[in-house]
Amino acid sequence: MTTIDLNQLSETQLKEALKLKQEARKHDRTAYKELVNEVVPSMITTIQQASNALSKVKENVFSAFEDLLKMKVDIYGIKETQQSHTFSDEQGHTIEIGYNVVDGWDDTVNSGIAKINAYIKTLAAKQVDADTITIIHHLLKRDPKGNLKSSRVLELSSLADKLNNEFFIDGVRIIKEAYRPIRTSFYINATTLDKAGNKINVPLNIASVPFPSRFDYSFILPNQVDQAVA
Repeated sequence: MTTIDLNQLSETQLKEALKLKQEARKHDRTAYKELVNEVVPSMITTIQQASNALSKVKENVFSAFEDLLKMKVDIYGIKETQQSHTFSDEQGHTIEIGYNVVDGWDDTVNSGIAKINAYIKTLAAKQVDADTITIIHHLLKRDPKGNLKSSRVLELSSLADKLNNEFFIDGVRIIKEAYRPIRTSFYINATTLDKAGNKINVPLNIASVPFPSRFDYSFILPNQVDQAVA
């Protein structure tokens, strides 16, 4: 490439050189956007295919263990009610299937909380039981999403039995009856054993799946980052 000495160019020539450079840059940017438009749809298709394959695997795994669980009920004469079931073979391979649940409440929970807060005010007015007030406030503390924790409500119920105040007990009762747990997702966890007998998790989430050893992912990392950490 020939180097141009800008000091040797006239004003008109400088303007022309700048115009050519801007046009070249515009062309490069247009070409880049066109390449993005080609690559993204192709990769979306690949990702969708992987997602569909995982969905099918999930269906197959749950269907297989549905039959085993029905057989278990027939053999042992009782249906279990837990959120997860774990199956292990003689080689030490383990598969767990289940579902996640998060706490949820209907709008009457606020009525129960209001009743308890009214009870707290009576304690504060008497200037007694400061520790009890602190405990109640802690048990009524909401999470970052604004929900109560069901485990704390159980503690609140135990405290209500000790305090033996009908107004407080009714407030706790209202909260407990407002509980509406929400089932969020169904999952599969699988582990195998390595040669040393250590459990190895089988990664099913794309974030937990490692790159092949031959793949160089350093292109996405800033220079100052220690690539061995990623």
